[in-house]
Amino acid sequence: MATILDVGLMAVVFGANTVLAAVLTRFFRLKLHTQWGSALYTAFIVPVVLVVTTIATFSLGVGVDLGSTGAVLGLMIGLPMALGVSIDMLYVTPPEEYELPETTD
Repeated sequence: MATILDVGLMAVVFGANTVLAAVLTRFFRLKLHTQWGSALYTAFIVPVVLVVTTIATFSLGVGVDLGSTGAVLGLMIGLPMALGVSIDMLYVTPPEEYELPETTD
């Protein structure tokens, strides 16, 4: 039986994974100057980071038993990654639209 505290803590981990996915996606978009580079790094590195955070938090006893590995992958890794990438792509200004001052060297 899941308690309200367990569900609340799992929601916090879900939110943290979403924020982490959005921040990592933004970081890759800012640092990598090609579209393919940022897309590949986002597709292959962000899920690894989310798996590590999910394993670390679930090993501490946070969350409820979801019943299967697929449910954990979908709810704690797939959905936060999709939301995080969507937030960065749709709601944050693209890096190309910022006007930076000229550097004088």
